[in-house]
Amino acid sequence: MPCAGRTRDKTSFAQPDERRTLAVRPGFATRLARYNDRMIETDKLAAERIIAATPVSPNEEAFERALRPRQLEEYVGQEKVRGQLEIFIEAAKRRSESLDHVLLFGPPGLGKTTLAHIIAREMGVNLRQTSGPVLERAGDLAALLTNLEANDVLFIDEIHRLSPVVEEILYPALEDYQIDIMIGEGPAARSVKLDLQPFTLVGATTRAGMLTNPLRDRFGIVARLEFYNADELARIVTRSASLLNAQIHPDGAFEIARRARGTPRIANRLLRRVRDYAEVKADGNITAQVADAALRMLDVDAVGFDLMDRKLLEAILHKFDGGPVGVDNLAAAIGEERDTIEDVLEPYLIQQGFLQRTPRGRVATLLTYRHFGLAAPDASSALPGLWDSAAT
Repeated sequence: MPCAGRTRDKTSFAQPDERRTLAVRPGFATRLARYNDRMIETDKLAAERIIAATPVSPNEEAFERALRPRQLEEYVGQEKVRGQLEIFIEAAKRRSESLDHVLLFGPPGLGKTTLAHIIAREMGVNLRQTSGPVLERAGDLAALLTNLEANDVLFIDEIHRLSPVVEEILYPALEDYQIDIMIGEGPAARSVKLDLQPFTLVGATTRAGMLTNPLRDRFGIVARLEFYNADELARIVTRSASLLNAQIHPDGAFEIARRARGTPRIANRLLRRVRDYAEVKADGNITAQVADAALRMLDVDAVGFDLMDRKLLEAILHKFDGGPVGVDNLAAAIGEERDTIEDVLEPYLIQQGFLQRTPRGRVATLLTYRHFGLAAPDASSALPGLWDSAAT
């Protein structure tokens, strides 16, 4: 005879009050599942925001390719990096050599892929493109390397995500233009060196700190891409509008640029949406007024914040009295994952001076109070050491 414990229902491990609650709420499991589904979909919004710095669709990637500058002289911004590359490329061409290996790092959407294409075009060679996660096995990389012609450019995006096995194959290829491959199996296996044509590796990463030291040291040219200022982005918007046959006023281009969070990819995305608005709600002309109305419709405010940015800052201001607040409490308050806050929301807010990380937690700055039209707290009434720690 089975024991009584084997015949308990699914709620038998809950407390009695919990069993009664579940019993009077039919369909609870279904509603909970639907709620979880909505939460999963909400988590995806971080990657689909109109002010996200990463591509949101294959169509956008194709759109970006159509707008990319093809030569260094067409490339707007990054004056220091562009000036260095002009010299290094010209020197390599005069010596009929391959360009030194190039590492491009910086936030997403600033033009690392565009620069890789320009380097290959300026050198007059072919470009082969791949990404770190795609190269799962050593043979994947070996196949790419052995098919390169003299002085070709191999572009690896997200190079920080290369597997250790693939990275080991890459070291001798970068230094000696050779790779070691294993032929055979078991006791009969032997290593064979294959000579490669001289080539240039262009690696791109948003997380240079995740690169191993041996890999980082093998790049002869290392360039960091910085955020663009509004004037540079306005030039990019004007150029893109010309390619799209869209009519845009200088003040309209600047209105889009100043809300693009220092990122050309975001500027071009906003331009597309503003162009749609101008064609439907106006006469097709993108003026400052039209751009402002379109961007407000898209919930992009005057400094480039969207709903997620404002939700985070308002939670700190209203739920936690301006901070300090720990990231876990903040994540629970706004219903977002901790990683989304740290990797997606915070970097721009910190970079623009609206948020500070302190040893005691996140703190809203005086700039945040002004942005939301609130009176800043009296520093003398704040918790001891709060503003001191926020300033460090």
